[in-house]
This record gives sequence, structure tokens and C-alpha cells, in this order.
Amino acid sequence: MDHGRDRASRRRVAGHRIALTVFPSPDAVVVGAGPAGRAAAHRIAAAGAVVVLVDPHPDRRWTQTYAMWDDELPAWLPADVRATTTRSATVVGARRHHVARAYTVLDTVALQRALTVDPAAVVRDVAVSVDARGVTLRSGGRLGAGVVIDARGSAVGPGVPEQRAYGVIVRPEVAEPALGGAETLVMDWRHDNGTDPHEHPTFLYGVQLDADRVLLEETSLVGEPGPDQPELAARLHRRLQHRGVALRGDEAVERVRFAMAPPSVTPAGVEVTGARSAALHPATGYSVASSLRRADALARHVVDGTPVTSRATAAVTSLRRLGGQVLLGLPPDELADFFDRFFELPVAAQRAYLSGDGDLPGTARAMGELFRGAGSGHRRAIVRTVGRRARVSVPWLP
Repeated sequence: MDHGRDRASRRRVAGHRIALTVFPSPDAVVVGAGPAGRAAAHRIAAAGAVVVLVDPHPDRRWTQTYAMWDDELPAWLPADVRATTTRSATVVGARRHHVARAYTVLDTVALQRALTVDPAAVVRDVAVSVDARGVTLRSGGRLGAGVVIDARGSAVGPGVPEQRAYGVIVRPEVAEPALGGAETLVMDWRHDNGTDPHEHPTFLYGVQLDADRVLLEETSLVGEPGPDQPELAARLHRRLQHRGVALRGDEAVERVRFAMAPPSVTPAGVEVTGARSAALHPATGYSVASSLRRADALARHVVDGTPVTSRATAAVTSLRRLGGQVLLGLPPDELADFFDRFFELPVAAQRAYLSGDGDLPGTARAMGELFRGAGSGHRRAIVRTVGRRARVSVPWLP
């Protein structure tokens, strides 16, 4: 499909039974209309550049729960994207921790509505290949662009660490015994889910979706691959029964499965965002808030040519990937203690590691403090991980 610099039009292309849209050659093409891709297209357009969004189902409603620390949200989002916000969060390992940091669950309908993209700049098609100069479509068309951004996520598969979860949605009064007074339960590693301490560990995650609904979710943080959905469901039901939560059996269910690592290869010259990029935190699986923030860096890149990833951000990404590998290497019965130690760090240190995308000094300090306070088992796991990696690539450490 050729793209002259005239106004958009519709024409029939020989050999195809669909009408293809002919755009002026855009400044950017974004592939994938999930939160990361739609945010990128939205911010690029807001910066005054011409952008085209490619997705076979660009208006498909987002149904997964998106949540984050409230201070991670970019200021340009309207306030109504917050469905609920609690002033603090609770973590339970071997000990209980109060985290004095507000936590937000997003209203996905409001978020989708806020990330506006001109309907005339949307191509409903599948990208079969991307390269630095454009996107080839399943329909046979070709979209050329100054910048190509891949936001299609990262596929699960053999050898790829992944996060899995199974959750039920209940009323607040039903959830209360499971939450134990917590406004938000980020992690609860107790073994009342019927598991042995040496089995693959999972935790309970509990958040209020709105005034009438609470999500209670059994989560495998990272595994290769970790427990499957029936096992997670069984663990959740045992845990809730132990805590006096009576389920009817007809509750709405949420199932989660996604890769905890980006693809190993990215075509040269193609920018990435979302789970394909450093926006995916390899030690937590969080990516939406970071992807929303990354959208501005992508817009600046399209308009001014500035790099999307700074040297500091690349260094932080390397350190975080090391942290993710450490989690995979920890003995199952030591994971709860590891998070006890992490959430005993000052909130500023927690924030640097969890949310400081380009905060290299803060990330390094947090990891250093964690190592110094770690027990012998944790230290051995860290040393083994560093030994396997040989060295961490940190571009601008002196």
C-alpha cells in the first residue's frame, strides 16, 4: 500500500476484498492498541505529529485489572481514570508491613476513553511484520512511517518466565475476612492456601475495584512456568475457606497469564513499548503505569528525535533484570522473607526500585541496602545469579 502526501481516502485494492485506507505518510505507526500502544498514539498526536494505529480490534474493551502506585500515574491523565485509590497498602510475609504509599485501581473504560486516537488514523488489520521503515499488513498493504513502534506485548512460551493469577470478584463484606482490615493487600505470602513451604510459592492479592466489588487473586509472581490455572484456583479456594470467606460459586473470575520478559530479539530501528520494552518491571510484572509514562518519551522521539531510552534508564533496566533473575533463583521457602526485607526499606528506596525508571542512584542504593540486610540464603542466590550472568551491563557506571 503506497502512501502519498494527500489527504486520507478509501480505495479498492486489486486482489483484496476489503477497502484499504490511504494515509499521508505518517510520522509514526504504532502497532497494538492496548494501553501501551493507545497511550503512545495518543501522546504522539497530542504533540502535533501524524500517527497511525494498527490493530485488528482497536476498540476491544480492556477487561483485566490495571493497578499501580498512585504517584506513578502521569499528570496528563484525567482524574476519572482512577476507579479507587487507597491511602496505603499492606504486605504480609512472615511479618506484616504498612506501606505509606497510595495505591490506585484504574477505571479501564475511563482510561480507554481518555487515550483518544482519531478514528481516521486507525487501521483495522494485523501486522505480520515490522521493520524500521514500516509495517506489512495481513491484507497485503504496507504502511511506511518515520518511526515504527511495536506495542504488541510479549508472548509466553518455553523458557520464558511468566506471571499467572486466578481471581474471583466478590462484594466488600464477603472479602473482609480475607483482607484482614487491609485497604489494599498487595501481597500476602502466608501458607494458608494449603501449600507446603517448599512448593512454588503464590500470594494473595486483594484490591477494591469499586464501591461494590473486590478482587481476590492467587498470584504466582514469576515462574517457568509456575502453577497452572486449576492449581491457582484450588489454592485460592482453600485460602478463602480457611479465612472464613464463603463463595457462592457463581462469582466473576479473572485469569491472568503474561510473559515476564520481553522478546529476545527486536528488529533494528523499531521502537518498543509495553511488555516488549523496559516498561515491564521484571521483578513485579507491572507495566501499565510505566508504559503511560513512556508514551511521552516516544512522542518526543517522534517530534524531536531524542532517544526513548536514556543511558540511566538502560542501566536501571539491567539492574531490575538482575533482580528478576534473583527472584527466580531464590528457594521457595525464602521468598516471603525476601519481601519482608524489601518492604522494611524506607518508602523512598522502595519507590526508587519499583518506579524510578531512570533513577540509577536510587535503584542501586535500594538493591545495595537489600543485599546488605539479606540473610545468607538470599546472598548465595544473588551471588549465583550474578555468576551466571557474568556481569551486569550498566552503560554509564564509572
